[in-house]
Amino acid sequence: MRMFLDILLVITSVLLVLLVLLHRAKGGGLSSLFGGGVQSSLSGSTVVEKNLDRITIFLGLIWLISILGIGLEIKFS
Repeated sequence: MRMFLDILLVITSVLLVLLVLLHRAKGGGLSSLFGGGVQSSLSGSTVVEKNLDRITIFLGLIWLISILGIGLEIKFS
């Protein structure tokens, strides 16, 4: 079980990094510091962006559950 949770944690971590990098910058922050704030923003959000948000949230929940599972397994073993 521990090996499965470790592999799940690594896979979800990598996928979360990739999905966060795919998101478009929506405001100030570090992206505008390096010249990303000059882009024109489209009003509203497309279907692709909404699905990307949903997938990111779903993977974040799986990531959190795997961390909690590893922590509980360490505590009770």
